[in-house]
Amino acid sequence: MIKPMANWYHPQTKTSNQKKFPITMKSLYTKLIFASAFTSVLLVGCGEPDKVAQLAELKKQHSELAKQISDLEKELVSTGAVAEGKSKEVVALELKPRAFDHYVKTQGFIEAEDNILVSARGMGVVTQVLVKEGQVVTKGQVLAQIDNSLIARNVEGLKSQLELASSVFERQKNLWDQKIGTEVQYLQAKTNKESLEKQLAALQEQYDQARIKSPINGVVDMINVKVGENISPGMPAVRVINNSELKVVANVSESYITQVKKGDKVLINLPDLKKEVEANVTFTGRNIDPLSRTFVLEAELPSSAEFRPNMTALIRIVYASFPAVIVVPVNTVQDIKGERVVFIAEANGNQTIARKKVVTVDGVFDGLAQVKGLAAGERIITAGYQGLTDGQFLKVQ
Repeated sequence: MIKPMANWYHPQTKTSNQKKFPITMKSLYTKLIFASAFTSVLLVGCGEPDKVAQLAELKKQHSELAKQISDLEKELVSTGAVAEGKSKEVVALELKPRAFDHYVKTQGFIEAEDNILVSARGMGVVTQVLVKEGQVVTKGQVLAQIDNSLIARNVEGLKSQLELASSVFERQKNLWDQKIGTEVQYLQAKTNKESLEKQLAALQEQYDQARIKSPINGVVDMINVKVGENISPGMPAVRVINNSELKVVANVSESYITQVKKGDKVLINLPDLKKEVEANVTFTGRNIDPLSRTFVLEAELPSSAEFRPNMTALIRIVYASFPAVIVVPVNTVQDIKGERVVFIAEANGNQTIARKKVVTVDGVFDGLAQVKGLAAGERIITAGYQGLTDGQFLKVQ
């Protein structure tokens, strides 16, 4: 029978201060091989009844040797006696809670609340253009004049008739007040006067329609008519813009209809100006476009002489903000056997080992992932994490 090794130590000297040293891994494996070979000899030389007992004894010895090997390996790790070539070089970053925003990106454009293309209300030939592009104008100022000479002559003739009718009416009224004359004469004079007044008002309105006026205070941005051209009602003549009230208009995917709401913060980047401004959502449309599957969003802009209508704007609508969460680079999150995992560098005595952590990803934005399953102070491996196994020795740079 082979008895199990009960002592891990062997004497080195015969002095009273005798020291004991752990056996090496090589000698331990040698003993295991020798035991296996000796077992084969015994199995051949012994009879059938003894083989069952021998096998049980050898299994017991094998189990004890395996435990001794495991204990020795742990002791070597704790004392730092691991070969440096077996450690993998990695880069680790200590995790700290930070603010993190969830947002949606889209592209829009600047629109002016007062961006009006003024058109003619009457028909005729343009006789005067009274403004120039870039000129500041006020509400009601005449921008261009259409030929109204015929209407002007009719107005002058009707004014003369009205003066006569008014004089006749006053005399008839004085006579009627003195009970002189008939009521019919008084009523005819009154009706004639009032009729001429209405005709004159209609002509004056036609006369006024021949003048193209600015409906707002602003700046002339475009003139679309020239002297001598024939113009008709509804034809665009002059564009007037007021930049005091500007907004950004964009289309947002319908998948965010319940998340984006009025008052949300909007970060507006104007690439042409190399400028970014912050605003808030002032309007969200309720209608979903059947073709693009988007809804309209608007955000007011501060007034600025640099901003121009229809200028491109890249916007980020922040629909959720977290003041202190754990965020990791998204490329460190690996999909292993259907689980989202990351590796952290964990101290184990004098050594550092890789430890696998299963995490839950709550959002990915700008190459960063908000995760659950990690704690502040842990060191996530940001470089060299590929191919790592749980418990692997590390050399952290």
